[in-house]
Amino acid sequence: MDSMLVERADGVVRCTLNRPEKKNAVTREMWLGLIDLFEAVAVSPDDRVLVITGAGDAFCAGADLADGGTADAATGVGSALAGMRVVGRAALALHDLAKPTIAAVNGVAAGAGLNLALGCDLIVASDQARFSEIFAKRGLAVDFGGSWVLPRLVGMHRAKELVLLADVIDAVEAERIGLVNRVVAPELLDETVSELATRLSNMAPLALAASKRLLNQSFAVSMAEAIDAENTAQALMSTTRDTAEAILAFFERREPHFRGS
Repeated sequence: MDSMLVERADGVVRCTLNRPEKKNAVTREMWLGLIDLFEAVAVSPDDRVLVITGAGDAFCAGADLADGGTADAATGVGSALAGMRVVGRAALALHDLAKPTIAAVNGVAAGAGLNLALGCDLIVASDQARFSEIFAKRGLAVDFGGSWVLPRLVGMHRAKELVLLADVIDAVEAERIGLVNRVVAPELLDETVSELATRLSNMAPLALAASKRLLNQSFAVSMAEAIDAENTAQALMSTTRDTAEAILAFFERREPHFRGS
């Protein structure tokens, strides 16, 4: 679709939200497109890393309230809930994706657009980026998984401050509180993200997926349960061809070539 551009090269899938005239606000069609994309990347052996960014001077201003991007009370509560379940499916599909994901935040990221970025494993932001959990100023509750992911990133009190006050913060503040991983000059954003994506695409896919799963479930398990899960994951990794290749490459003093098997 014209509103969402997808490019693939060398194991990296780059998705560009492409409605710059609307600050890349997401329509219902785009939510469905994102679900399809996340599910396709999940099962493709050739897709190793997903990068999400926005066209123009914005990452994503959130759901398009005028084009079915979120709940519409005019159609009734049942229809509004059905619409929000599409948004929720997109959030879960991104969260469940076992492969590394990177958000390249080039400008404003607000509402569901911010939480789309926060749903990624790594966030690299331009120093011109701005962030806001804008929902309260629109009379809405937080969505796209923000109520789950935000406290895990910045702590409960800081999460409540961001959501309840709905302030706009700049990239420096976002980095200071742990909302993003790196802040770079606008002209270095694509280069920095490409370098990270290339590094990840050349690493062992099964090992990355196992580690990502362990980290994602860490807040829901005890230390003993986490260690037991680590033991199982490590035992499984030791049986893979990628682990054998990594050990061989170490002794041969060369870079390993991982195949995801």
